[in-house]
Amino acid sequence: MVRTRRPGRLARLLLKAPVLIFRWHLGFLLGRRFLLVTHVGRRSGQTYQTVVEVVGSRGRRWYVMSGFGRTSDWYLNVREAGTAEVGVGRGASRVKVRELDTAAAVDVIAAYERRNRLIAPVIRRALSRQVGWRYTGTDSERGRLVSQLPILEFDAEDHPAVAD
Repeated sequence: MVRTRRPGRLARLLLKAPVLIFRWHLGFLLGRRFLLVTHVGRRSGQTYQTVVEVVGSRGRRWYVMSGFGRTSDWYLNVREAGTAEVGVGRGASRVKVRELDTAAAVDVIAAYERRNRLIAPVIRRALSRQVGWRYTGTDSERGRLVSQLPILEFDAEDHPAVAD
């Protein structure tokens, strides 16, 4: 199995910048394209926050990809807990978390690529770098992609909004 690349020190620092935007109550500047995921460490019990890109949504359901694969701490934390809190725009909701099966995940990625077709070459280059092989966006490659970079569904349909 090919391991995904972990971010270096500078990249980790840059990846934390969006968390500050949400903490300063400016999450609306990021629109609905990003979520602030508040999760509890599975070993430490500490609360952590991670900003993730939304690759698809339907109502109060958001689909996100674990860009650093199945060993990413936030991914492992929310998978184990089965729930999390997400901030989107100016609001926050409690969500149930589940991993999509391969067919559903492939559909989400295919739709994401269609919506972003103008920047698809950039997206494919970035994904190729993450998984360690050349991703060109074929159906069979999408299946391989989501086996390495899983897609989670955050479902707030039956959960109340979180008060600030």
